[in-house]
Amino acid sequence: MRISVFGAGYVGLVTAACLANLGNMVTCVDVDKKRISNLKKGIIPIFEPGLTELVTINYKEKRIHFTTDAASAIRSSEIIFIAVGTPQGDDGEAYLGYVYDVAASIGKHMNSYKVIIDKSTVPVGTADKVKAVIRKSQKRSIPFDLVSNPEFLREGEAINDFMVPDRIVVGVESERAKQHMLSIYRAIERAGRPILVTDIKSAELIKYASNAMLAARISFMNQLSHLCEKIGADIRLVAKGMGLDDRIGPRFLHAGIGYGGSCFPKDVKALIYSMSEHDCPAEILESVDSVNNRQKFFVVEKVLSEFNQDIKGKHFAVWGLSFKPKTDDMREAPSIIVINELQKQGAKISAFDPVAEENAKKIFKDVRYTASPYDALKGADALIICTEWDEFRIPDYPRMKRLMKRPLIFDGRNIYDSAEVKRNGFRYHGVGRGDAV
Repeated sequence: MRISVFGAGYVGLVTAACLANLGNMVTCVDVDKKRISNLKKGIIPIFEPGLTELVTINYKEKRIHFTTDAASAIRSSEIIFIAVGTPQGDDGEAYLGYVYDVAASIGKHMNSYKVIIDKSTVPVGTADKVKAVIRKSQKRSIPFDLVSNPEFLREGEAINDFMVPDRIVVGVESERAKQHMLSIYRAIERAGRPILVTDIKSAELIKYASNAMLAARISFMNQLSHLCEKIGADIRLVAKGMGLDDRIGPRFLHAGIGYGGSCFPKDVKALIYSMSEHDCPAEILESVDSVNNRQKFFVVEKVLSEFNQDIKGKHFAVWGLSFKPKTDDMREAPSIIVINELQKQGAKISAFDPVAEENAKKIFKDVRYTASPYDALKGADALIICTEWDEFRIPDYPRMKRLMKRPLIFDGRNIYDSAEVKRNGFRYHGVGRGDAV
């Protein structure tokens, strides 16, 4: 198939590369000339395991190419994916201007029947608006189908999530569009992991509802972690006991310092906005968002309590800056709250992250970045874990103790065994672990 993907960001580039790897001829379109130029040189704008190799192979085999020429890409394609950003506005509403810009361009330049696919995360009802924009922009009436095909890509696992998906959701209005979508995805459908065909509005809602449910599980456990600390229970054991119930399952029951990234915070707020637009109460979702925002201050409160509310001039080492491992994405990362709040109190920060340093430099001032996690510990009054990178999981405790001014760890991701940490002579604060200190 000849496919165009509009947007060379996270979703668009992964989608384009994976579709090309399935044997399609894919054109990836973006308005950012520098980004397109870099992609032609093999310079990938985001960190995602396996993506560089996938792009390089398919570019060499001429199954994918990059351009700013939207008109040519539209005219030459049977299938067009819209995979541009939908950033969050101040009121929580998803900004759809980039989606509508692509829709207008498609309407203006289309020369034959097209299947146009909303891959961007968009509120319910967006497809109707996109169709209206396309029709208004057409020079003459040309038939097309609009499809909703939400993405479920986890940063750090995106290639595998696309190629071996839990499910593929497609919202369609015609049999013709349905058959095109089945042709695209049939090669990666697996037994027990179906292509779910729905109406368009249901498909649009499935993405928001899925992320909101996962976010709710995280916020529930984070709120429960406070009770665990008060009564002396261990949230990890509580989560394990809950997860053994088949009705609940073990995933997304981990307490920590809050969720971040490009999806959960934005999608929860966007769903709250959509519900308010339709006069539907959203108390649960509002609480999910509120709990998450408060949780990001939790480690800071622990630090201030440990130091009797005075951390002026104290030195803190921070391990991990990105919102989760295997990505350089700093959007809504808990480390932002932690570092900014500590700096407001006069603390000094040294930090290490294996991939997110360059993005972090755009956010933080007066942070000393180090070449290794242990370099960040030199003279530190405490270590704070903000991201659970694998290389932090089995630390050299004697080396840490020699480097640090005092042996003190605030584990915002509960990656350490509190008994082991204490045996090595450290004072330890986890999340929701009443016996940790």
